[in-house]
Amino acid sequence: MMDTTFFKGIIVPILTPVTNDEKIDEPRLRNQIDFVIAGGVSGILLFGSNGEFYVMEEDEILKTLRITIDQTAMRVPIYLGIGEIRTSKCIRLAQRAREAGVAGISILQPMFLKPSHEELCAYFTAIAESVPDLPVLLYNNPGRTGYGISQECVEYLAHNQSNIVGMKDSSGNLTETIEFIRRNRDVNFKVMCGKDTLIYAGLSVGCVGAVCCTANFLPELVCSIYDKFENGDSKCALEKQWELNPIRLQMDKSSFPVATKDYANLLGLDIGNPILPCLPSTQDQLEGLRSQLVQSGYLK
Repeated sequence: MMDTTFFKGIIVPILTPVTNDEKIDEPRLRNQIDFVIAGGVSGILLFGSNGEFYVMEEDEILKTLRITIDQTAMRVPIYLGIGEIRTSKCIRLAQRAREAGVAGISILQPMFLKPSHEELCAYFTAIAESVPDLPVLLYNNPGRTGYGISQECVEYLAHNQSNIVGMKDSSGNLTETIEFIRRNRDVNFKVMCGKDTLIYAGLSVGCVGAVCCTANFLPELVCSIYDKFENGDSKCALEKQWELNPIRLQMDKSSFPVATKDYANLLGLDIGNPILPCLPSTQDQLEGLRSQLVQSGYLK
């Protein structure tokens, strides 16, 4: 059986800093990697949604992967997020990721399309079969793709493709999350919560951790929810969740996903701007973000 003991804790979908002419900003990226590791994260997801994967060229993805592996220096596991539509391109990226030495890959259901059950299962299976010795995680994000990965699809893949070992569920629907866990617990299928506001709730129903964009700028706070829960201090874990929630909810007033970089910049991390066509939040919204950080005690 494939070892998945490392797949737990708080995994950060790390931001991708770029220069003014939208080249990968290597010094800023290296600084961000060190910051989140020092903050206690259990892993780094490269090119999750907050990593702006959808605007990246393949050579940019591979360059960023090389920098991340070098800077991380095996301190935490690295996962590569794959969000392409074309199966053959996903396979190529998966194989390059395996060659580079990632701990696993995360695959988003294809955007824009509305595949049938058979098409979607075949899509995930083909990619997983191309890297049979590499752990593969499904990434369920119906809010961005327009449809969810069904319980039936996840159950089929978990029970029939040995290296599909877990998933990130960003549905925000706790019943869905519970069912992904319940229906596949017999094969040790591991589920991560994909909503920062539901870390505590997810852990309470059997999630092994969470993938959290807010760990980019407040890693200690986010990791404390997991750490306190695992150490049996559920009351303190819940208090930390309540501390995080208004900070995360304030982000929803910005266009996706620019508020993560906005918050990071407000806290002095010097991440830079989102990639066009996205723009930094409006001045009014920036003031809202700043005000929330002041109210929560993270800025004066």
